[in-house]
Amino acid sequence: MALGQRLEIRQGQGLVITPQLQQAIKLLQLSNLELEAVVEAELEKNPLLQREDPEPVSDSGPEIERDSFDADGRELELGDGDSIRAGSDLDASNSDLYGDEAPTVREPDTAASSADMSDGPMVDWSKAGKGGGSFDGDEDMERALTREKTLSEHLTDQALIAGFSAPEMAIAQVLIDGVDEGGYLRADLSEISDRLGCDPALVEAVLTTCHGFEPTGVMARSVPECLKLQLIERNRFDPAMAALIDNLELLARRDLSALRKVCGVDDEDLTEMIRELKALTPRPGAAFGSEPSQTVVPDVFVRQDATGGWRVDLNTDTLPRVLVDQKYHAQVVGGARSGEEKSYLSECLNQANWLIKSLDQRARTILKVSSEIVRQQDAFLVYGVEHLRPLNLKTVADAVGMHESTVSRVTSNKYVSTPRGVFELKFFFTSSIASADGSEAHSAESVRHKIKNLIDGEKSSGEILSDDRIVEILKEAGVDIARRTVAKYREALRIPSSVERKRLIK
Repeated sequence: MALGQRLEIRQGQGLVITPQLQQAIKLLQLSNLELEAVVEAELEKNPLLQREDPEPVSDSGPEIERDSFDADGRELELGDGDSIRAGSDLDASNSDLYGDEAPTVREPDTAASSADMSDGPMVDWSKAGKGGGSFDGDEDMERALTREKTLSEHLTDQALIAGFSAPEMAIAQVLIDGVDEGGYLRADLSEISDRLGCDPALVEAVLTTCHGFEPTGVMARSVPECLKLQLIERNRFDPAMAALIDNLELLARRDLSALRKVCGVDDEDLTEMIRELKALTPRPGAAFGSEPSQTVVPDVFVRQDATGGWRVDLNTDTLPRVLVDQKYHAQVVGGARSGEEKSYLSECLNQANWLIKSLDQRARTILKVSSEIVRQQDAFLVYGVEHLRPLNLKTVADAVGMHESTVSRVTSNKYVSTPRGVFELKFFFTSSIASADGSEAHSAESVRHKIKNLIDGEKSSGEILSDDRIVEILKEAGVDIARRTVAKYREALRIPSSVERKRLIK
């Protein structure tokens, strides 16, 4: 069979995403610091764009910056009709399709441009603070692959596989946020339990699990506790070593005679104990890379209003304020002579208008999605972390009339400030398990909590529950769950099987 070359022409239909639409989609998933970097880059290369100093915002604020609903969470209203189309505007339209013709040589949409200008070319966003970040995906990927992992990231990765329920994971994240560069926990447990509205014993239990993370000794609240955790891991924590750790001030003063008396050991044993103590790490977190501490700036504020509902406001301090310099455009376009100059100015004007429109859509979309999340998780705001409801991207996407991918982009790297603390928007998404009687689904985390409570109750009842028996009990309680799912949750909670538990009791 001979091989040959030939030229064919085929006709087909396809959707091409324009660079402008790609920019709008990328802007949607950027954090406020990354967004500022993008706007700065656009201001440098586009002569028709300029930044304006923010004007004082009244207490009432522009309608777009606020969203609210009643105490029951039934009504959800945005500022105007344009916000309802915030997500759909990101879809490609007929004008976004082009074939061989380059987008830079297409005729500008003068009608759309004039319509935008009739409403005012300025988007009234306050100037955001300076920040890092990059709009180049390749640079972001290279930076992520080459930089050293921080202690916080290392602890978060371990927390994700520790089998925590949703309330426990929320507590663990707050605890991790309170760890300093040396690996010590500087947060107050009672303050955390009050802020999250949970039992202090639950916070203690989560911290106990976190004490098993690597590096050993991390998240200790003091040097003696840090050394104790490392000795326990080495199986060298005995009464004599406990006495030595409780009297470190004597060791600091080199009062060896008093140490021998307190520990009840001779000179040889005390020398060996001190040698073991010196081999430990008093700063377990120092081995990890550290970055300059950056305070998380929330993109959205959630406050309780006078009617008992929740008010959702955009943080205008994180939103850039840019406008099109119409006077300069009229001046330079009148002096343009060649076609290349006119084409360049037309492209700059289109890019400036598109950037302003994209920033407007981004703000409206964040507000709309955040408001729906707050409506869905109002029980968490009222009662605490143990009342998180099952929630996924599809539920929010259907409620706001957007695609799941759009909701995913909106909730990435976005934070909300609530009366119970600052959380990432993705924190509010939890999985669910169907109900056996067809009623409301159960949260997977609440089912894990029920399994743990059943096994913890074995000591008082004297009955060791098998996985099949746990399935029967849960189905009687209205939870439709398979035996293999119970086994998976039990293993995630690091609970041995019923056979192993019986052996341990004997």
